[in-house]
Amino acid sequence: MSDTPILELRGVAVGYDRRALLRDLDFRIARGSFTGLLGANGSGKTTVLKTIAGILPPISGQLTFHPPATLGYVPQRDQLDSNFIFSALEVALMGVCGRIGAGRRIPRAERDHVRDCLRQAGAESVARQRFSELSGGQKQRVLIARALASRADFLILDEPTAGVDAAATNAIIDLLVRLNQERHLTIVMVNHDFTAVRRSADRVIWLHQGAVLQGSVGELLQRDRIEELLQLQFN
Repeated sequence: MSDTPILELRGVAVGYDRRALLRDLDFRIARGSFTGLLGANGSGKTTVLKTIAGILPPISGQLTFHPPATLGYVPQRDQLDSNFIFSALEVALMGVCGRIGAGRRIPRAERDHVRDCLRQAGAESVARQRFSELSGGQKQRVLIARALASRADFLILDEPTAGVDAAATNAIIDLLVRLNQERHLTIVMVNHDFTAVRRSADRVIWLHQGAVLQGSVGELLQRDRIEELLQLQFN
């Protein structure tokens, strides 16, 4: 990981319908880093992620990529209607649409690339299965493959281990660590599982009462620091 920023936020306000939820956000994400974005429920984590991903425009301030990055976004939960009959492969193929254009025939080379992304994500064996029938962990792997299919160099994940069992959580975290270390993907991940964040991230951005706290995992995920920030009492 280098100290060169891939993303900088300067005085950014985020929110919905021109109503700011958070103001004056100032932080940078280093190229090749793995950052955990943390905070209590309602602190604005998902709103920040959606703004970084370009789903929501910033209300004010400057959000700058150096240089423009290709983003892969894994949402908090799958957004596909359970009645749709998409296979896992077809969901992953959606990742190439931004590059080749929606509705256009997908070339064989791109299909091969998507199958390779499924393999990297450990989802090759479920490629022909209906996406809606997969387990939570399998769905997350397919959605990660979809993000990789975009040839992303910046991966944005919102609660990728929510609702999955311990074995699936460990597999997903191992996958993300491998992508970060071997492919030098820059990763920003929202996750309430502090153990998963400790295992994977090198930096933490903590949203706390409208303020942004930044530091290493060792600094911000100490037990007494967590108690202070979340105002919790551990048994």
